[in-house]
Amino acid sequence: MYNDIGGMEKKRILIVDDEPDLCDIVQFNLEASGMEVQAVYSAEEALALNLSQFDLLLLDVMLPGISGFELAAKLREKPLTAQLPVIFLTARDAEADTLCGFGLGADDYVSKPFSVKELVARVKAVLSRVANRTSVIRHEGLVMDMMRKQATIDGVELMLTRTEFDLLWLMMQHRGKVFTRQQLLEPVWPSDVVVSERTVDVNVTRLRKKMGRYGDCLCTRQGYGYYFKG
Repeated sequence: MYNDIGGMEKKRILIVDDEPDLCDIVQFNLEASGMEVQAVYSAEEALALNLSQFDLLLLDVMLPGISGFELAAKLREKPLTAQLPVIFLTARDAEADTLCGFGLGADDYVSKPFSVKELVARVKAVLSRVANRTSVIRHEGLVMDMMRKQATIDGVELMLTRTEFDLLWLMMQHRGKVFTRQQLLEPVWPSDVVVSERTVDVNVTRLRKKMGRYGDCLCTRQGYGYYFKG
């Protein structure tokens, strides 16, 4: 099912804020906009999660224990979360704090109290902006990074050939779309190389084995071709 932000799967949002009532209100409104939302009340709880599975963090600055700024700095240190979009939520609006937030790679900075409708609009704007620039595709623990030409599962790199990488990238980009073997041959294999449609089958079989528990995401539609289910 398509949501109103674009793409086939719901965007996953994590709220990290120590005000449960605020989390409930924001979560309700984001879910009403077609997003999948989880809330935690501290940076420590957030760090216990697989943060690479989320598409955006709404992060309170003034958290007990590890602050929002400290959590953001930790995210930027790790390859799997270095590009994770962050919107800071804070009652502090001093210029120095704002500059600190943007210095940590924040995508937006919202001062409390705020209009929930405005916050939802800002979340959508950041997600749309990121979708246009991103070179990273995720499905749970499976991450593909086009800039690095790298695919990982839970941070462990998959040893894919260029052909395997390109096949997986193409199908993950268009989740749910069934590609015929010919439609996979044309963009992946060089035009001056003569290959049969059977070559696609061989490469998909090999790719499934390398993908471990995610191998079942590469599905066959009998009589038509292949698609990525996720």
